[in-house]
Amino acid sequence: MYGWIIQPTPMDIRRISLLIILVALGIASNYALSNVPNVKIMDFLVFIGGLILGPVAGILIGIITWMVYGILNPYGFMLQMYVATMFSEGIYGLAGGLLGRGSAFRTLDANSVRLSVFFGAVGFLLTLAYDLVTNVVYSWTYDMPFWAAVVMGFPFTISHELSNAALFAFGTLPVARAVGKLIRR
Repeated sequence: MYGWIIQPTPMDIRRISLLIILVALGIASNYALSNVPNVKIMDFLVFIGGLILGPVAGILIGIITWMVYGILNPYGFMLQMYVATMFSEGIYGLAGGLLGRGSAFRTLDANSVRLSVFFGAVGFLLTLAYDLVTNVVYSWTYDMPFWAAVVMGFPFTISHELSNAALFAFGTLPVARAVGKLIRR
C-alpha cells in the first residue's frame, strides 16, 4: 500500500542524524562562546560535516546553522551581514567535502604531523577567505573604505584565524576518525 514511499536505509538515517547533530552543536557552541569574540567551534563542525558527509551536506550545515544563529544573534541582526555570513559559512563545508573525497586524506597515516599541519593551514586559509568576505560586506554596509574595516577588525580577524588554525590542526584527525567510525557502525 505504501510502496511509493522511499524507506531510508540505516546509513541514510545516520547521515541525516549526524547533519542535524552538527547543526545543533554549531548553534549551541556559538551561543556558548558568544562572550569570546571570533573564537568559533562552528566553523570546525561545518568542515567536519563536509569531510564526513560530503560537500553538499557540509554547505547545508553551514547555511542552516547561520540561518538560526544569525537571526537570534546576541550581537544583533543586520541583513547584509546575515546573508554574507550564512553563505560564507558554506565555504568550510564545501572545502571539507572536497578534501574528504581526495585520496590523499584516505591514504596518509591518521597520526601524521604533516596532515595536521595541512589541516591547520586549511583552517587558517578558509577563515581568511571568510573574514575577507565579511570585511567587504561590513565596509560596504557602513560605507567605509575596505582598509578601514580591515584595520578596525584586525584583532577579531586574527583571533578567528589563529583559533581556527589550531582547532583544525589538532581536532580534524581525531574527530573525523571518531565520527567516521560512528557513522559506519
